[in-house]
Amino acid sequence: MTEIPEHLLKRAQAARDKAAAEAGASADAAPAAADTGAAAADEPAADPRIPAHLLERSKARKAQAEAGGAVAVQEKVASVVAAAPAGGGVPLGAGPGGHTQRLLTVVKSGSIQDVKASPVDKVHTWPHLLAAEFVAALACLSFTFFFSVFVNAPLLQQANINQTPNPSKAPWYFLGLQELLTMFHPMVAGVTIPGVGMIVLILAPFIDKNPSNKPEDRKFATSLMTVHLMFWAVLVIIGSFFRGPGFNFTLPWRDGLFFEL
Repeated sequence: MTEIPEHLLKRAQAARDKAAAEAGASADAAPAAADTGAAAADEPAADPRIPAHLLERSKARKAQAEAGGAVAVQEKVASVVAAAPAGGGVPLGAGPGGHTQRLLTVVKSGSIQDVKASPVDKVHTWPHLLAAEFVAALACLSFTFFFSVFVNAPLLQQANINQTPNPSKAPWYFLGLQELLTMFHPMVAGVTIPGVGMIVLILAPFIDKNPSNKPEDRKFATSLMTVHLMFWAVLVIIGSFFRGPGFNFTLPWRDGLFFEL
C-alpha cells in the first residue's frame, strides 16, 4: 500500500480547514449552483482528504488522456485516498514517530567484517630467509678461500707410525667426548649422555610450544640451549688447555699448553 508523505497530509488538512470556512459562503450561492447542477452531476464529488493540487492534476490528466491514460491516474489517486486516514493522523505502515521516509545509507565494510590490520611478525621462508642465508654462505666461503691463499694450514710433520704423540688429543669438536671418557664408563660417556642430550633437544619444541620469537618469552628453550652449550664448552676447554701428557690434569700457566690445532 502506498504511503502518503507527511507534508501532503498537512496540506490536505489545510485544504479541509479552508473548505470548512468557505462552507458558509457557499450556502448563500445555492440558487446559482442549482443552474449548474446538471454539469456538476457528471463530475464526482471532491474528496476533502485529497489535496487541491492533486485534484487539479488529475483533471488535467483526464482531459489530456481520454484514450486510456485516465484509468491509470484514477487507480493511483484511489490508492492514495485509501492509504490516507480519515482524521489526517499517521498513515498506515508509518515508521516510528509517524515518519514515512525511508533513508538508504552505505555501510562500510569495516563495520561488518572482521578486518585484521594488525602487523604480523612472520615472513615467508623464500625469499626473505633463504636469500639472506645464501648471501651469508657465499661471504663465508669467499673469506675462507682468500684466507687459505695467504695463510698456510697449521699442519704437523708427517706421522710416524713408531711414535705416538703424548698427549694424543682428538680434534677440538670431539674433545668433549674424550673428556667424558676420563670420568665415566665408555658406554655412559659415548652413548648414554650424548643420547639423552640429543633426545632432550629434539623434544624441546614439543615441550615449549610458545610461538613467540622474543628471548624473554622463551625462557625454557633459552635456558635449555644455554645449559647445553655451556656444558659442552666447559668440557672442550678443559680437554684443550688443562690436559697434559697422559691426558692428565695440568695447569696451563705452570706447565704450558699441550694443544695444537
